[in-house]
Amino acid sequence: MKRLGIMILLCLLALTGVSFAEVQTAPAPQKIDSGDTAWMLVSTALVMLMTPGLAFFYGGMVRKKNVLGTIMQSFVLLCIVSVIWVLWGYTLAFGPDKWGIIGGFDWIGLRGVEQGPAPLAPTIPHLLFMMFQGMFAVITPALITGAFAERMKFSALILFSALWLTFVYSPLCHWVWGGGWIGGTLGALDFAGGTVVHINSAIAAITAVVVIGKRRGHGVEGMAPHNLPMTMLGAALLWFGWFGFNAGSALTSGGLASVAFVTTNTAAGAAAMSWLLVEWIQRGKPTALGAVSGAVAGLVAITPAAGFVSPLSSIIIGTGAGIFCYIAVNLKQRLGYDDSLDVLGIHGAGGTWGALATGLFASTAINSAGKDGLFFGNPPLLGIQAIAVVATYVFVFVVTLIILKLIDLTVGLRVDEEQEFVGIDQSQHGESGYYIL
Repeated sequence: MKRLGIMILLCLLALTGVSFAEVQTAPAPQKIDSGDTAWMLVSTALVMLMTPGLAFFYGGMVRKKNVLGTIMQSFVLLCIVSVIWVLWGYTLAFGPDKWGIIGGFDWIGLRGVEQGPAPLAPTIPHLLFMMFQGMFAVITPALITGAFAERMKFSALILFSALWLTFVYSPLCHWVWGGGWIGGTLGALDFAGGTVVHINSAIAAITAVVVIGKRRGHGVEGMAPHNLPMTMLGAALLWFGWFGFNAGSALTSGGLASVAFVTTNTAAGAAAMSWLLVEWIQRGKPTALGAVSGAVAGLVAITPAAGFVSPLSSIIIGTGAGIFCYIAVNLKQRLGYDDSLDVLGIHGAGGTWGALATGLFASTAINSAGKDGLFFGNPPLLGIQAIAVVATYVFVFVVTLIILKLIDLTVGLRVDEEQEFVGIDQSQHGESGYYIL
């Protein structure tokens, strides 16, 4: 009977076209790993913390009549984007690929996004992957607000954020991370958001600056930061949250996350020191604002490279970021544009340098899923990175310009002269950041 049962089983397998060898060697489906899940829950919370950190960072750098409105912009974006991401943002960014351009509507309203393994991160729940990526979607438009600080209508900000997330962020995110042409066909590397977050927000920021115009009194009135301790607190929170941003982008709790953790911290320190050194030489004194600006510049620059380069390479990347971003920030005075809080100088210059530096220093010895860069025997990667950067520049500028022009023709982008004089705290919200009795 036993032999008869075995023979019947073999016959059934043959009839179905499945060999016994295939049954034996078929790979087991990947399961959710509790360690990876725990790490990604923490990382998601850390990235969320970056938006309040950014609010304090920006809030301290504006004049006191605009501090509450500036902080409010970041806070409300956390609210708006969290909803849009669930309804349609996530599926446009990470849904099944359509022509290398956009994600399909398969996951609209998170239909089919459940507790099982995520397609792009099979050891964590799909819902968790969605939420982690959603925190990136939150902070990216929040970064833009620093460029037009102290002069944009609150209603315009809400409309701009919804349209920009839909037509700029989600498509670009898909191009790089969701199976689109930059990350897929072209093969560019962006570990944690050099193009998707930093270059993207910076080009949108300078576009907004050009369209909206300078603050009234720019270059004539004093517009120094009103609360640098607040700015330093915000920078510290950003640095802390950036560990989730970069190390979390490993999507596992293993060795790769450890590499990204170390390179992130090292680059930030190196950039702060190089910024201070250049500032000290040029201006005679190192400043607190310079220290935090340098640290953030280093964090920006290491973001695309964090999981592809060694700690020693991160020192070079960070050092370069401090120098290049210092120069870029100071160029705005010569070029005459009013990027209030230096989004282009830090995130644009830092993100561009980081993306190109990935093409120089990336090593498969660090991450076998990546590529070797120029200094490790693969010069074409640098060209690929450059193409990705230029494509991002062009796409973001054109679509952002269209969005801004449409908003200006409808609700208007800018507060009027009296409202700007009073400050956005009172004119847009009827409140003040400080009440002195």
